[in-house]
Amino acid sequence: MSTQSQAAADFQPEEKKVIFASSLGTTFEWYDFYLYATLAPFFAALFFPKGNETAALLSAFATYAAGFLVRPFGALLFGRIGDLVGRKYTFLVTIVVMGSATFAVGLLPTFESIGWFAPVLLVLLRLIQGLALGGEYGGAATYVAEHAPNNRRGYDTAWIQTTATLGFFMALAVIGGARILMDTKDFAEWGWRIPFLVSAILLAFSIYIRLKLQESPVFQKMKAEGKGSKAPLTDSFLRYPNNKYVFLALFGATAGQGVVWYTGQFYALFFLIITLKLDYLTTYALIGASLLLGTPFFIFFGWLSDKIGRLKIIMAGCLIAAITYFPLFAGLTHYVNPALEVYAANTKITVAAEPANCNFHMFVGPWSKFSECDRAKDFLTKQGLSFKSLPGVSGEAVVVTIGKEELKGKWDEKKAAEVLKAGGYPNGADKSKVNYPMTLLILFIMLIYVTMVYGPIAAFLVELFPTRIRYTSMSLPYHIGNGWFGGMLPLLATAMVAASGDIYYGLWYPIGVAVMTLVIGTLFLRETKDRDIHQD
Repeated sequence: MSTQSQAAADFQPEEKKVIFASSLGTTFEWYDFYLYATLAPFFAALFFPKGNETAALLSAFATYAAGFLVRPFGALLFGRIGDLVGRKYTFLVTIVVMGSATFAVGLLPTFESIGWFAPVLLVLLRLIQGLALGGEYGGAATYVAEHAPNNRRGYDTAWIQTTATLGFFMALAVIGGARILMDTKDFAEWGWRIPFLVSAILLAFSIYIRLKLQESPVFQKMKAEGKGSKAPLTDSFLRYPNNKYVFLALFGATAGQGVVWYTGQFYALFFLIITLKLDYLTTYALIGASLLLGTPFFIFFGWLSDKIGRLKIIMAGCLIAAITYFPLFAGLTHYVNPALEVYAANTKITVAAEPANCNFHMFVGPWSKFSECDRAKDFLTKQGLSFKSLPGVSGEAVVVTIGKEELKGKWDEKKAAEVLKAGGYPNGADKSKVNYPMTLLILFIMLIYVTMVYGPIAAFLVELFPTRIRYTSMSLPYHIGNGWFGGMLPLLATAMVAASGDIYYGLWYPIGVAVMTLVIGTLFLRETKDRDIHQD
């Protein structure tokens, strides 16, 4: 037996303990973070003013995105601590901060109770959550990778990659269970708080497990030899060639990985509920089933990356996703709500208004004013209908045509709903007409893309940077790629749909970013799987 094989065999018991403890704690942390993501459409009604549902939904997505926007700052803060003090201590702190903020969301009063203080407090807690998560992933991935033998680093770190999906599934399961056991009124009044309050139990268990871990042997060796960095931020981002690799890791790997991941999980979820009008519980069941079927492929592609390399798998995932997103989402419409597809194909819808009178609402606040054009486009968008924008008609604020019917003057949502109903518009997806096998197959295919780009990414980033600045260097591009490029996807894609009048137009965002990553990653990045990080 070779020296390396013998070392791997001797290392297995501790290796398994490290993987289990790190993965379990990170699963609970992702559960905390995804509760809000799953309930974002519901929060639009709880924490934001009524009057324009699409605008309120965009604000809910913006609050969700705020947690992602702050993640790179958490990466800088906790990455520096992790490279100076140690991996174990740092990601123990992050889970305490994350869990406490999540528990506090369950205690928040709603907009009806305290007005604008409700969304302000919600945003504050989201920022705290995002800050903590910015330090969590780099610590867990680095910790596991530095325990793993060189020939199994992709496989070992892939277990960390499953935690995001498993945490998401836990969130779906708890929310779905609460909605099954409670009536709609009770859930709206107080039952939505239960999944957040339950996180206190998960937090206590996670802390207990992580307290039993030992520091990374690679970090201990580096400290004993006096090779640690005294200025991780400077060494990571202001010194060549490491700053070049941070830039390339972002635009050539994590940006594309982020949008593919969030398209396959979150945007698909929102598309089913908001655009295709499938009920929450059925959507949760379908997404949950696709997660259960797809999660083992994180491990598979992590293992495969140990054999053939990390980069080519990530690039292949970006390429296939960019090519197939439009037909896959069109397929969801066809198989989930065929009546909506037929109605949209047979009914021409236009909105005629002066462009100056149609506003682009990203955030809703006391400053927000909604024109007749805004209200008309809001109504059509929330019905999951595409429309064509036309120049304004003289003397009219907005003119909407739905088939042969024409609506002029002050926008009348009730009248528009009557016109839609008379024309055969389906007010929701008919569950008896849903093609469940084909819908699940499409969701599963998109999740396979997620596993291709996400399964090998932790090992790739760990191997790209030296031990003394690894935590800091890998955390920033990961969290900008996932937090900014990926986390902004629901907000940007929804806004693009509302502005364009095309229910599929938002897909241009993830496709564009995935193609950018494919080009930069293929041209400028090199394979890392054969690097021995134990010799840094």
